[in-house]
Amino acid sequence: MKKIIYLLILLALPVTLLGQLTPVTNQYILNPLTINPAYAGNRGGLSVAAFYRQQWVGIPGSPSTMSLELDAPVLSDKLGLGLVVVNDKIGVTKQTEAMTTYAFRINVGDGMLALGLGAGLVATNTAWSDLIVLDPGDEYYLIDSRVFLVPDFSFGTFYTVKNFFVGFSIPRLLGYRFDFDKNKYALKVEPGQYNYILNAGYMISMGPRARFLPSALVSYSVGDKLLYDANAHFILYDRFWIGASYRSTGSVTALAQFAINNQLKVAYSYDFDFGKLGTYSNGSHEVMLRYEFRYKVDVINPLIF
Repeated sequence: MKKIIYLLILLALPVTLLGQLTPVTNQYILNPLTINPAYAGNRGGLSVAAFYRQQWVGIPGSPSTMSLELDAPVLSDKLGLGLVVVNDKIGVTKQTEAMTTYAFRINVGDGMLALGLGAGLVATNTAWSDLIVLDPGDEYYLIDSRVFLVPDFSFGTFYTVKNFFVGFSIPRLLGYRFDFDKNKYALKVEPGQYNYILNAGYMISMGPRARFLPSALVSYSVGDKLLYDANAHFILYDRFWIGASYRSTGSVTALAQFAINNQLKVAYSYDFDFGKLGTYSNGSHEVMLRYEFRYKVDVINPLIF
């Protein structure tokens, strides 16, 4: 039984943080700060957003994510500061990350180029005692792991000009592998394992009351498949927008946002997996609530609706 439990630990414990793809939620279109630190302060005022995602509803132990994001421009909008706090739970493993972001913006031609860095900490632990024990006495092997703290860093660039935007980022610059003999994480710097993300889009005017935003995201890591999202969204009266996304993993997402007023916005998305997971789950749900402490955001940025 000891060997079985040890095998479960190998499978469930986040042995490698470096090799993990950065979780990309459906709302990155609304706020790419989670995947690119260069976006900090780009909305022109203090912005606070809360997200909740429940993935693969109906499957016990499926991932759930909660996040809180704050960002604002300072020093005459030349510098952007942000804070992202993300709490992930997968089965009996919990991970909490707190990341500060810094963006420096400079004028390039008719557009704005932002260079961003992120720095923070990741805390992870596994509650083995929450597992159901079938054989008497096995509960003695299920001892909760202690909380591990590891640093994390990110890098990104973001460029906007008129109605076009493009961003490039490496969300994780450091990685760690778990050393079972020493019961701790060991630092691993392996550029060959980096996850590279490219995000771009263009806003098309369809008259005074409607706009159309096609966009795409490409995620690449050496040795893994190239992943991509294709997105299309319509914005009506600068207050309501609706759209859909297709992800190369075989899922389709429907997304809607409504601006209650010029400061408060709420969004909801639902995605369904057409792969094997789709036969066992009822899809994934995600909600967002955002409040901006400025009555009107007047920066030139096609991502601001």
